[in-house]
Amino acid sequence: MAKRRPSGDGMVRKREDGRWEGRIVVGHKANGDSIFRYVYADTQKELTAKLRHHIDIYRGVDLTEQSRMTLGEWLDQWLEGIAGTIRPNTMTRYQGTAVRHIKPYLGDKPIAQVKGKDIQKLYETLAKHGNRNTGKGLSSGTIRGIHSMLHEALGVAQQAGVIPRNPTEEIEAPKFSYKPKKVLTDEQLEKFMEIIQKDAVWYDFFYTELTTGLRRGEICGLKWTDFNETDGTLKIRRTIHEERGGKLTPWDTKTAAGTRTIILPPSTAELLRERKKSALTEWIFPNPLKPEQPTCPGTAYDRLKMLLKQAGLPDIRFHDLRHTFATHALTSGVDVKTLSGILGHTRSAFTLDTYTHTTGDMQRRAAEIVETFLTDIFGEELKPWEESAKAAKAPSG
Repeated sequence: MAKRRPSGDGMVRKREDGRWEGRIVVGHKANGDSIFRYVYADTQKELTAKLRHHIDIYRGVDLTEQSRMTLGEWLDQWLEGIAGTIRPNTMTRYQGTAVRHIKPYLGDKPIAQVKGKDIQKLYETLAKHGNRNTGKGLSSGTIRGIHSMLHEALGVAQQAGVIPRNPTEEIEAPKFSYKPKKVLTDEQLEKFMEIIQKDAVWYDFFYTELTTGLRRGEICGLKWTDFNETDGTLKIRRTIHEERGGKLTPWDTKTAAGTRTIILPPSTAELLRERKKSALTEWIFPNPLKPEQPTCPGTAYDRLKMLLKQAGLPDIRFHDLRHTFATHALTSGVDVKTLSGILGHTRSAFTLDTYTHTTGDMQRRAAEIVETFLTDIFGEELKPWEESAKAAKAPSG
C-alpha cells in the first residue's frame, strides 16, 4: 500500500509547452488517495512564489472530497443539516436567500474556489440590482443578513475540511446605512391613544406595547407567570411565531439578551393588575376568539393597521411602535445602556447606531442647555462669544 502523502507535499515540473506546473497535496479522499491543488506559471521563479503562497493557505488543512462540491450544493447540504435546530421562519429566510441571492451568482462555482473578492462582488451586485422583481438594489441590512448566513455556512465548511479558510473573513461585513425611523410624534401619539381607548378588546395590548417597546412576538407570548404583581416587573422569555398554515409556535427569545426582566411604568403595572382579576387563561393577551391560544402576531398587525386608518395616522409597521417607544424614551432622558436592556439588544452600540438620529437631537438639546446655564453664570461676559459664533454662521455677501 502506498504511503499516505502529507498535506503540503508537492512537486514541480516544466511542461512540453514551456510553462511550469506545480502541485501540492491539500487533502485526502476516503480511500486515502491524495487531493491535489495545481498551480501554473510562465517561469520557475513565478511558480515557486505561487506555490509558497498556496502552501501557506493550505497549511494544517486536510480537505475532503466534498471540496469538489459547488457552493450551491454545499448550501443545500448545510441547510439540510441545520433543519430542526433553527426556527422555521429562519429556515425559510435562509432557503430564500440561497435561492434568490446566492445561487444565481455563485451557486455553480466550486466551493474551494470561492474567494473573498467573489463575495465582495456579489454584495456590490446585490446593492445595485439585487431585487429580481423590481431590479432595484437590496438594503444594507438585507445584505448584512446574507453575509451573516454565508459566514456561518462557510465557517462550517472550513471546520469540516471542505475549504481551507472562510472567504467571508477576507472582507468586511457591509455597513448599515440607517434610514430615519418612522415614529409617532407627540401629537400623533395622542390621536392613537384616543382611538385605542375606544377599543375595549385591544386597548390594554397597545397601551402595554407603547410603554414597553416589546417585539410583536414577545408581547403576544406573555403569560401571567411572567408578571410580578408585587414588583411591577415583566419577564420576557418567549416569542410567538406564526408558521405556514397559521400554527402558532412559542420559541425562546431572539437572543440571550432578549430574555430579560423589565420594570414596568406604574400605569402599565396597574393596568395588568386590573386585567389579571378577570383573566380566564394563562396568556396575558389571549386570542379574542380562542382564549386558550395567544394573540396571533398577524392579527395584532392587522388590528394596528385598522386603528391607524381610523385615526388618520401614517401607515407604519408594528415594529415602528417599538421605535416610537425607544425614540421617546431617549429624548425623555433614558440613557442608552438602560434602554438597550429594556429593548433586549445584545449590545448598547447597536441601540446607539439604530437611534443615531435621536441621539443627535439630544446632543443639540444638551448644547442649548449648556449655553443657557453658561449665560446664567457668566452673564454679559458670554455675549461677545455668542455674537462671534453668530457672525461665523451668517452667510457671506
